[in-house]
Amino acid sequence: MGRLFSESLDFNEFIGHKTILYGETNTKKTYYTALFVQFLLKIKKFNPKDISILDFAPKLFKYYNIKIGGKIDDYYPQSIKCNNITFEGEIIPPRLRASNKKELFENACKNYKKTHEILEIYDENPTSILIINDISIYLHLGSKKILLDAINKSNTFFGNIYYGSSIKRDFASLFSLKEKRVVESLIKKIENSYSTD
Repeated sequence: MGRLFSESLDFNEFIGHKTILYGETNTKKTYYTALFVQFLLKIKKFNPKDISILDFAPKLFKYYNIKIGGKIDDYYPQSIKCNNITFEGEIIPPRLRASNKKELFENACKNYKKTHEILEIYDENPTSILIINDISIYLHLGSKKILLDAINKSNTFFGNIYYGSSIKRDFASLFSLKEKRVVESLIKKIENSYSTD
């Protein structure tokens, strides 16, 4: 779908454009996103209040030695100076914290309420720069149209999304298939897409 992302790319080229990184777990998607925030603040000297960060990721944890989740401020603590739109509580890794389909959808529903709420807050007061970490968490039940409308209100968008097969549960195969299709459809709508695999 897209090109391979690397740190040697010129981050200046992402300013004024819409960019999405996609790939497996543990392929540095959040790290690269944090690096871009660092570039905006330290190199380009943007006003931190012009940078909205929506962090949909679960807390960093290990699952069979694979790192899952992780927030932007885990990689760049100064990102807290930005306009971080937050919610109460934590995101639940929907598949990994479920033992059946019912729990899976309950988890996805709780995540949707949190992520939709902060997306609406951004939508009402957009900033010129929008950063979203772990978009797939929202898209499990959220509207691609609402997401794209929010993205299009920014001048510069940089986000990342899980696209892989490492997070597997037998009862979640249809859930994962739908996720994959929604992600592919979203990637086609974003100006620049880069794989981190």
